Amino acid sequence: MSTDTPDASADDAPSRAELAARVDELEDALAEATSDDGGKKMSIIATKGTLDMAYPPLILASTAAAFGYEVTVFHTFWGLEILHEERSKNLKLSSVGNPNMPVPNAVAALPGMDRVTTRMMEKKIADNDTATIEELIETSLDMGVEFQACQMTIDLMDYDEDDFYDGVTTGVGAATALQDMADADIQLLV
Repeated sequence: MSTDTPDASADDAPSRAELAARVDELEDALAEATSDDGGKKMSIIATKGTLDMAYPPLILASTAAAFGYEVTVFHTFWGLEILHEERSKNLKLSSVGNPNMPVPNAVAALPGMDRVTTRMMEKKIADNDTATIEELIETSLDMGVEFQACQMTIDLMDYDEDDFYDGVTTGVGAATALQDMADADIQLLV
């Protein structure tokens, strides 16, 4: 019994070289489609410059960088204190209005209490061998974190750009920060 299936002629079949070229082409297309385009991105906005609020953006930035994220931290208003090489060494901890402070607000409002609570936190940081602000900034910069200083805040607060840590990007505006956030996988306001 015969089958009515047409036989493919040898002339229609691709050559071994053509098949190999097509396989290479498909492998290249697959590699391009599945390639990592630089990894995930994280964008952090740092707006506060107290001792307790300097740690969150720095810890998050350095940890994300360690996990391979491309990290940008935009510092604006009081958050710029963190990037100021001298001022970052003397950040204070406000005892008033902080519900987790071990003192009631009536006591926290007394003159000198901010110094007391700042010293308490500095002692706790030293006793626990926690990295300093300076160490976290240097580590983050070494890991490729981009620290951006808001140009409007630099102008408003009359900062000297030379007073920031080496490696800080100055002259960054809100439009650049917004675009960075739009391109990021994770956006945080701290």
